[in-house]
Amino acid sequence: MNPVPLAVGALLLVLAIIDILWTTLWVEGGAGPLTSLVMSSTWKTLKTVSGERPRVLSLSGPLILVLGLIMWIALLWAGWTFLFAGSEGSLIDTRSTGPISWTERFYFVGYTVFTMGNGDFTPNGGIWQVATALMTASGMLFVTLSVTYVLNVLSAVTQKRSLASGINGLGAHPSEILETSWNGDGFQGLELPLNTIASQLDTLTANHKAYPILHYFFTPQTSQAPTTNITILDETLTVLQFGVAPEHRPGEPAIRQARSSVQNYLDTLGQAFVEPASRPPPAPDLEHLRNDGIPTVPDETFTASLQEIDARRRHLLGLVESDARRWPGADNH
Repeated sequence: MNPVPLAVGALLLVLAIIDILWTTLWVEGGAGPLTSLVMSSTWKTLKTVSGERPRVLSLSGPLILVLGLIMWIALLWAGWTFLFAGSEGSLIDTRSTGPISWTERFYFVGYTVFTMGNGDFTPNGGIWQVATALMTASGMLFVTLSVTYVLNVLSAVTQKRSLASGINGLGAHPSEILETSWNGDGFQGLELPLNTIASQLDTLTANHKAYPILHYFFTPQTSQAPTTNITILDETLTVLQFGVAPEHRPGEPAIRQARSSVQNYLDTLGQAFVEPASRPPPAPDLEHLRNDGIPTVPDETFTASLQEIDARRRHLLGLVESDARRWPGADNH
């Protein structure tokens, strides 16, 4: 027995199994430590190399997904290879009686992990027969969990872009959303879409907890970008809650529910991805609403209210900038 390859193999297998199970099965745990490292380093590298070009950044999600799968395969393959190299007599060559090389052990492990059989070799003795069975089981587990994980991630990506499109369908900026729904006395029909969006946002938050890789699926289309459109939604809620005259505001429960959903989303992403910006974002302009006949509070009152939620708005700005985007309407300021 050679303890060094055995120790290296055991370590690699433990790392692989922990990271795979952590990433694919632990809903509240986010991604495993190795997968988290791959995600953050790949995203930072793409941003640096591309100069934050949207087309290049759109490759980040699929690239990170593929790199994560390759990393898991490499760890499993290398771990079992080192383990079977820990003993010269771990394998028997059924075709010749010569010594078994590292390359042949590597071939045997790959053949077994991908459940194709044992190739031209057979395990020598009870311990190595059990190890071979466990190796086959680890391959089957990896394939099953990986396929399920990929399908769930892609489904969650579709859901988050659908949410973004739904918000964008209401309007491209807060004043447009409010002007469209204003009927001269109140905001007709706004409560129902707010409740629907809040429910969808809660689902997105749960998906982010289960699949943190979602944050790195970048889309060049602003209309399908959750970070931008959730910011537009929250700014709309800010204007409704603090900028519109109290007697013309929609029902308080709808606003509170939607704001609570946004806050849960910010808290989830803030745990791993987003730091608040060092400066506050531009304040919404109430003048557009006044021009359309929407009663508003005085600017001084609105400014004081914005100061009370300054931390939240800085967090939103940090969210937008973490996604390599500009604050909605920033070009107009």
